[in-house]
Amino acid sequence: MIVVFLATFAIFALVILALSLGYLIKRKSIQGSCGGISSLGLEKVCDCPEPCDARKKRMARDAQRQNNRIL
Repeated sequence: MIVVFLATFAIFALVILALSLGYLIKRKSIQGSCGGISSLGLEKVCDCPEPCDARKKRMARDAQRQNNRIL
């Protein structure tokens, strides 16, 4: 019984390691095959007419990061 637990734990650990390496190398978040809410043409989930301050900071940081890209 403990062998099955350890084997399962090792498999899950390897999968998590592979996912984290993919994120660290490409700096791209994990996304589903359908593309999520952005595939519907929506940029945000809430109905607010103007984004909150935290969202504005995040958008400015993302825009700055896009401008500084080499590729």
